[in-house]
Amino acid sequence: MKRFFITFAYDGSQFNGYQKQPKTRTVQGELEKALKEINNNKKVEVHASGRTDAKVHALSQKAHFDMEIDITSESLKKAINSLIPKDIYVKNVEEVSESFHARYNAKGKEYVYIINVGIYNPLERNYIYQHNKRLDVAEIERAMKYLEGTHNFKSFTKTDEEKEDYVRTLSQTNLIRDLKDVNKLTLVFVGTGFLRYMVRNIVGTLIEIGEGKIKSEEIIHILEAKDRTKAGKTANPEGLYLRNVFY
Repeated sequence: MKRFFITFAYDGSQFNGYQKQPKTRTVQGELEKALKEINNNKKVEVHASGRTDAKVHALSQKAHFDMEIDITSESLKKAINSLIPKDIYVKNVEEVSESFHARYNAKGKEYVYIINVGIYNPLERNYIYQHNKRLDVAEIERAMKYLEGTHNFKSFTKTDEEKEDYVRTLSQTNLIRDLKDVNKLTLVFVGTGFLRYMVRNIVGTLIEIGEGKIKSEEIIHILEAKDRTKAGKTANPEGLYLRNVFY
């Protein structure tokens, strides 16, 4: 038995999320179907660093799985890529120890969310959130800095997501303007871990701040409230990317 660790990217627009579900197309489902074929028709379970929701993309998702067959990392990479659909691509495969776990050994993640504040672009509608209205960038940047550090993020997670621990650490946030297209805003979030819908709920709130509906310092009170109803609406999934997982 060998344990393999893979880095892979996917276009989430035609997937009902990462996690496998019956009778629906998912990233995990497509990977496991291909791996079963490679593994002499024996089931292979893929354990990712975490799940992404429907229409959310990944540039560098990570996962591990065990294979019974004797195969090199490079041969396995070629075999997987020959069998999976073209909206998934395995970038790297390496053999790891049996004690390694893609989820539990992860030290942090980086998400980015891309917004178009210029005119509507139908070609980018599945990959960049089409806000198509000006936003106060300086006010959004001020609000993002209030989010840095260790906080209880209960106000920014799914309403019915009952967890014992809502505390997470955001070590870095940035707002980057595309030099080639100043209408593209990229919001960057680096942290130890993220709750369900956390980034999209934060972005939805930041958009309301950028529109002047609430002040940047209101973020402090939203965090303190620990109440989902105090934050903004959930931003669309299309602009969200899992950019990296750190180990």
